[in-house]
Order: sequence, then C-alpha cells, then structure tokens
Amino acid sequence: MPLPIEDYAMISDCQSAAMIGRDGSIDWLCFPRYDSASMFGALLGDETHGRWLLAPAEEGATASRSYIENTFILVTRWTTSTGEVEVTEFMPHGNRAADIVRRVRGVSGSVVMQQDLRIRFDYARAVPWVRQATDEEGPGIIATAGPDAVIVRGPRLKAKGESHRGTFPVQTGETVDVVLAWYPSYREAPPALDVDTVLGSTKAWWDEWTKGIAHQGRYHEQVLRSLTVLRALTHEDTGGIAAAATTSLPEQFGGARNWDYRFTWLRDASLALSVLINHGYLREAAGWRGWLLRAIAGDPADVQIMYGLGGERDLPERELTNFPGYQGASPVRIGNGAVDQFQADVIGEVMVALQEARERGVPSARHAWPVQRSLMKFTEQNWQRKDSGIWEMRGAEQYFTHSRVMVWAAFDRAIKAHERFGLDGPVERWQTLRSRIEEEIEEQGFDRERNTYVQVYGSKEVDASLLILPQVGYVKATDPRMLGTVAAIEQDLMPDGLVMRYRTQHSDDGLVPGEYPFLACSFWLVEQYATSGRHEDALALMDRLVGLANDVGLLSEEYDVVGRRQAGNTPQALSHLALVRAADAIESGKDMRGR
Repeated sequence: MPLPIEDYAMISDCQSAAMIGRDGSIDWLCFPRYDSASMFGALLGDETHGRWLLAPAEEGATASRSYIENTFILVTRWTTSTGEVEVTEFMPHGNRAADIVRRVRGVSGSVVMQQDLRIRFDYARAVPWVRQATDEEGPGIIATAGPDAVIVRGPRLKAKGESHRGTFPVQTGETVDVVLAWYPSYREAPPALDVDTVLGSTKAWWDEWTKGIAHQGRYHEQVLRSLTVLRALTHEDTGGIAAAATTSLPEQFGGARNWDYRFTWLRDASLALSVLINHGYLREAAGWRGWLLRAIAGDPADVQIMYGLGGERDLPERELTNFPGYQGASPVRIGNGAVDQFQADVIGEVMVALQEARERGVPSARHAWPVQRSLMKFTEQNWQRKDSGIWEMRGAEQYFTHSRVMVWAAFDRAIKAHERFGLDGPVERWQTLRSRIEEEIEEQGFDRERNTYVQVYGSKEVDASLLILPQVGYVKATDPRMLGTVAAIEQDLMPDGLVMRYRTQHSDDGLVPGEYPFLACSFWLVEQYATSGRHEDALALMDRLVGLANDVGLLSEEYDVVGRRQAGNTPQALSHLALVRAADAIESGKDMRGR
C-alpha cells in the first residue's frame, strides 16, 4: 500500500520527476516526460505495479531527509543498530537524458542495504524481459518492453519471481552508486555516468538558478522552495509547466475525484508568468510566454484550456482498470476530459499575463499582439456564452461570476494595451463591451441582500474563485462588496478554517459531493486579508498553511483537516503559485502599514 501523500519527496531534472517515499521506495516515475507512461506505479496500487526500493535491510531503521539547499537533490540519513548511511538521490540536470542516481555513503559502522526493483512499463501493463548486462561497466541489468528500456548499474541483482532483489553492505567512508537510465529500446544502452560530475553540475545549476530569486521576507524559505517547485515542473525544452507530477491522487479519499494533472493549463502558465516577472526571472518569463503564444496560435475558436507539455492538443481521458487507485480511490485516469470544455476565463488569464509582461519590460515577440487581437475577436463574438467555470464543472454550462469577470478582464487589458502602448484595435467596441459586462455582473452576479458576489448568476452560493476579483482589478480588496463576499466565504466555505472551492452538495458539478479544502483558495484568502488591512489574520492563516507542507516543503492540491493529511495530486503548481503571491501580498501589506 502506498504511503500518505505527504510522505513523498520529489526529485526532478526539469523533464520528469520521481516520487520517493520515506521508506526509500520510488513509487512513481514516468520517463522520459512527466506525461509519459509510468514505469513505477505503486503510488496508485502496490509494489506489483512497479517500484524501486533502496533502504536498510534492518527492520525498524529510522530516517530523516532534506534537500541540499535549494536543489532537488534529496539526502536521506538512515540510522540502524549497526551504523548510519546517507542516500543521495537525484535526476541529473542538463545531460539530455533520463537518469536516476542513488548514491549510498557509509557514515558510521556497517549497514546492509537492500534493493527491490520491479519495473512495470506502460502504466504497469508491460512486464519487461530482463537480462544481465554484459559490458565492462560492471554489474547491471537491462529491462526491455516495447519502446522502453532501462539499464540499472550497481550492486548485483537477482531475479525473484517478477522482481529483482539484492543486498550489499556499506562500511564507514565507502560509497556505492546505483544508477538507472531509461532509453528507447531500439537504441544501444547509454554509457555509465560519472556520478561525481553530474552531481556537481546538477547542484551548480540549481544554485545558479536560485541565486537570481528576488525575495526577502518572513516566508523567504517557503517562497524559494515554491519557485523551485515551479521550475522543476517546467519542461526544460518546451517551457510547458505541469500542473502536478502525478495523476489520480484523490481529492476525496476513496472517492472518484481523481484527475490527471500532468499537463499544462493556460491558467497555470499565465499565473506562473506573473510570479516569475515579480521575482526577477524575465528571461524565464519570456520562455513561459513563448509557450503560451505557441500553444494558442491558430484559430482562437480552437483554443483549449490545457495542452500537453509540448503544446499537444489531443489529451483523451481514459480509465486504467488495472490500477486499484491510491488506497482504493478509483478510477485511475490518464488524459483529461476537461480539455474539451469551454472555460471563458482562460483568455482573460492570458490577456492579464501578457499585459503584465509588457508593462514589466519583458521583450515582446512581434507576433504577440496579433495573437492577442485574434483572441479578442473571438471574445467579442463569444462573450455571452455560458461555460464550465474555473473548476471544470462536469454538469451543465452556466454563467459563472468569476468567468464573467475574467471576460471583463480580457477587454480591460486589451484597452490598456492600446492606451499605454499604442497597440491597435477596436477600442471603442472593447470599452462598450467591458461596460456591458460589468453592468451584467453587478446586476446578476451580486446578491444585494447578502452583500456578496455569487458563484453563478441567480444563485445564493459563493465560490472561492471570487477571491480573484481584486487580483485582476475588477474591484478593490477594500470595497464593501468584496468585504461582504469575504464574509460569506468565511461563513459558507470554511468549516474547518481552510477554504473549500465551493459547497459540492449545492453545486451541479456532475460528481458525487465531497472534497477537502483547496490549498490555493486558502492562499487567495491570505492575499485578500493582506491587501484589505487584515494583516494579523493574513499571518495567522499563512502560518497555518505553510505548516501543512511536508518535511521537504511540498504542497499537494488539498488538505484533509480531520485526517491531518495532504490530498490530491502533488506537488501542485497552483498551490505553490498561490503561496508565492500570498507571501508577496503580506510583505506589500507590511510595507504599507509601515508608511
């Protein structure tokens, strides 16, 4: 059975990632990309679905772990009755390969280490043919199935059923390296790595990248870790940012709200662009913007809410019945059916992000404004359409207030692009439509009796996405309408002190009701508190939220307050993006109070 979600640490080479449990087992790995088929899938089942255990053979060994500074090089110190060892695990960055290095160093005494390797390609549907490697690089095994192959070099492993196992002793001062390399099965196995060299270069790359982070403040460490998570989830070649490293970790334990997040949402990419700009990464911001412009190029009627990491459009949703699901939560899904939804807010997200990039001095691509003009023409023709909303409701399309505000924001940023940069367009028409949408929102999306904006037109329900309204400039955080909305959210969506997305039992989302608080929404509330003068409330909620990160600083999508455990896919880009914004808002609010 897989461990609690918070017991997993991620290592990454900015192309893919592995999830390593506290027990020393890699229970999730997709090579060569985040969205490739898994070769270790025990996270969604058990060891028969693939895993790679490396840990002391002695039962009862204890472990502590941390990343080396601001890298994704994980160091676990194991203590046994006979000695101590350190296991350093990482995915080499920059070698254009797909490798995992696990280096065991003897610290004191003597420790017997064990391995249990179970390779299961193609989402545990392909048990490979395995043979011993016969080259001058030392002991190893080669596993092959269909298009996939790996070579594992290190201490000798022997077949036992459908696994390969082995033990080896590690003495004080001794170093033993175990290296797994994936490669296409139609090619020769790659040569052995120089572990010292790739360890040094990987650390140096992360050190250089984090050196440029512009941030100081109370939550400096959490901001640094969050920014490195965002960088790790961003594909080195394409610039596409995976929403998370995993698929189908449940939003409700034992339930069916299990989705594949290994793709790039326009919304996440737009928010990442903003966060990068605000922290000094103009070059990386230009790369993210380039991905956005490539993804949405073409007929704006064909714009999707999400794409593959390389901009792929075809992401059909399927269920994998061979997986029982994380601790029994089924179905396990790959692909995402929401790709076919119309979500009216995404063009607004893109327009907001591209305008911010322009205003902050990110060099503009020549084709950026023509692409934006094309998006605006589509928005002019479709601004009255209902949609599925930010939460990808699988019920009937409706007029979601947040979506209507983001349509307003699209016209607002197009107008500002003309006013501030002289970019051409039908500005008078944009101004007319912006005013019409605002009038409509105030008439149909605001409950005067309760003094709150509502989830959908004509409803009495509220939605955490309403906290985004001040973020895009629709209304000030201190406006009485916004303060009333916050009061309603506090009353309706915070039964355990953290923010739910919406009340599932009162919303037509096409699924069985029930989920846990959504961490990004709680960070949005921190930002709202900080920008509306509730500084102490902002600090109290922020302290609670950062305390929900696991021992290496990772946040998942949701949190089960009663069970005191993380829930949903992990690490979640949106959670870490919202953390950074909340920390920035607290620092800005503190500065304002000091003046």
